[in-house]
Amino acid sequence: MTGYTTPALVLKRIDYGDHDLIISLFTLDRGKVSVIAKAAKKSVKRFGGILELFTALEAVIKPGRGKGLPVLQEAALLQPFTNIRSDVIRTAYASYWSELVNTWMEEYDRQDLIFQLLSHLLEELDRGGFGNRALSILFQIRFMALSGLAPNLSQCSRCGLDLARLGSREIYFSLAGGGIVCGECGSPGGRRVALSRGTLKQLAWIQRGSLGKALRLQFSQQALAEGLTLCEAFVPYHLGKEPKSLKFLRQMRQ
Repeated sequence: MTGYTTPALVLKRIDYGDHDLIISLFTLDRGKVSVIAKAAKKSVKRFGGILELFTALEAVIKPGRGKGLPVLQEAALLQPFTNIRSDVIRTAYASYWSELVNTWMEEYDRQDLIFQLLSHLLEELDRGGFGNRALSILFQIRFMALSGLAPNLSQCSRCGLDLARLGSREIYFSLAGGGIVCGECGSPGGRRVALSRGTLKQLAWIQRGSLGKALRLQFSQQALAEGLTLCEAFVPYHLGKEPKSLKFLRQMRQ
């Protein structure tokens, strides 16, 4: 593999030895890439403290020796997202999104749309013009759709009735089934989340509508509460574990 230059987002960083860092980058051109940044903790000239979480970089990556990790040769800062890192709640949300991407993505699996989604919503989170909870719902719904796990929000997964035809029936979301189930097709027990029709309509629109228009939606308090409950139950369920950053985020919201 020859060297290359690519836009990248810092998903994770780990100290390696006294001076080096191992960094998980989400690159536009190669997907997730783990690299080593040699002498990053002492080289002000090469990196100058820009390898912080969530930063957007123009990264120059060279092959490592033998089977060693690729080397982050140099990097230029594109967007520092300082407003995120200066606010503990925004940091908690950005950490959760980054951990989802880092956990879900395979190395060198290029995912342009997910890269654009994370980049754009980090910009919105940094700008602060849209509510943090609404942004997180938006990120998770669209991330699931782009990852091939789009939840069925339009019809009962068992009887097949469309949402508009379910009448006054109670509606639940089945985590295992990946879709809504009406009250007549199943009890509310087990791994299920109760949802209102208004919330379902908004989530379904977010799933299929344009990102720009989705950022102009107004959420009710009920929709925010139900949407977060659904997303933060469904995503970890399919990951097979609860992300550490989600535990931190919940603590900060309290």
